[in-house]
Amino acid sequence: MTSLRPLSTRRRWAALGVLVGAVLLLAVDGTVLYLAVPSLTRELAPSATEILWIGDVYSLALAGLLVTAGNLADRFGRKKVLLIGTAAFGLASALAAFSPTAGVLVVARLLLGVAGATIMPSTLSLIRTLFTDPRERTRAIAIWSAGSGGGIALGPLVGGTLLEHYWWGSVFLINVPIVVVFLAAGAWLLPESRDPDPGRFDLLSAGLSLAAIVPLVYAVKHVVSAGFDGQVAVAAGLGVVSGVLFVRRQRRAAAPLIDVTLFRNGAFSGAVLANFIAVFALMGLLFFFSQYLQLVRGFSPLQAGFAEMPATLASIVVVAAVGVVAGRLGRGRAVAAGLAVAALGLALVAVAERAPQYWWLGLTLVPVGLGVGLALTLTVDSVLSAVPRDKAGSASAISETAYELGAALGIAILGSVVNVVYRAFLPVGPVPGEVRDSLAGAASVLDPASELAQAARAAFTGAMQVTSVAAAAVTAVAALIAWRTIPSGRD
Repeated sequence: MTSLRPLSTRRRWAALGVLVGAVLLLAVDGTVLYLAVPSLTRELAPSATEILWIGDVYSLALAGLLVTAGNLADRFGRKKVLLIGTAAFGLASALAAFSPTAGVLVVARLLLGVAGATIMPSTLSLIRTLFTDPRERTRAIAIWSAGSGGGIALGPLVGGTLLEHYWWGSVFLINVPIVVVFLAAGAWLLPESRDPDPGRFDLLSAGLSLAAIVPLVYAVKHVVSAGFDGQVAVAAGLGVVSGVLFVRRQRRAAAPLIDVTLFRNGAFSGAVLANFIAVFALMGLLFFFSQYLQLVRGFSPLQAGFAEMPATLASIVVVAAVGVVAGRLGRGRAVAAGLAVAALGLALVAVAERAPQYWWLGLTLVPVGLGVGLALTLTVDSVLSAVPRDKAGSASAISETAYELGAALGIAILGSVVNVVYRAFLPVGPVPGEVRDSLAGAASVLDPASELAQAARAAFTGAMQVTSVAAAAVTAVAALIAWRTIPSGRD
């Protein structure tokens, strides 16, 4: 890493503000779309499959490109790559805002993910460069993590406020002026840093990593929506073969994109897997939760945004107590306890989704937010603590990839489960295609007071309950993995 002259305390923390703002923007953009789905469905008439792609292609692109983008940032300069990625994010946001069709919106979301992949790893690397004192760096990383949680909380509120007064594209257009501010502040405040000896860039490894992730997600989505066929077999086979070739190449490469030997450390592997599963369950459920609040409970977009606040605020509040909990229980047991609390909360969500008053549902979201917030904060810490200091950069890239891939697969798999169960719960007999396609489609063609509309809402509620129970079970498995693999030595 290039050496830098120490910056003043005020400038270091001001620069951190820019980096937190960047990750905040990514987190907001990852959740703000959920509230806009009913509105854009009325305007663009996407199919159920297109709705899923609009939701998960963003996280999928992030997951597939994080390691490659981090490698490019090490090579060409982290500040430079961060600013270029931020500018590209603004342009892609404008394209998304004015998308004339669902297909164009999918492409725009893909470009947003590509741009976002250049932002995320650079922010954490620059924090490590800015803060050389371990205590300051720990505090800075905690604030960085809180920025991500704050974005998840702000997303529904920002989206709800905009959708109350403007068209659905406003949730993307709002990024443009924010990006302009970040570019100006980042160019002035951020230092440049790069790896002085990054090694040869392995383009084949970058291609293999993409060829492993994208076909596997496509196979999962297709088998749930259309059943097992030749497309599923080809896509799954391509993904598995590419994944095997990628791992073999990383083992032999002099400068691998991912140091796969890190996975020999059980604590590291357990922390990454627990992080992945927790995000998988949470994001897979949240994507359809906003639709449930609006289309089943009749909330406005802004009301739905406030209704989701208990979970997101709880995940931020828990950051203040994470040190105490980890100190008393030990890191591994604390992660397991957090995931167990989240699993209990998800099970209670399934029960409360048929409660006549919202307050019961709101209360069940609190343990979900507390548990997931505690677990995610400590799994990132566990990942970095389980490896030598000189492997921290590679470890953080793997952790971020697991997070984004968990979000993409959670939306793809649990979202597909919602669709399948919804269709299974619809009344037997002739049902219009729009109704069978999705609840959003049903709301666009049916009288809300009609029997079929009421049956569609009941079917969607049942699908959400089944998916909530599935998410709870998956999270409970993650708690067991964390308990068995992550050391619980007192911090």
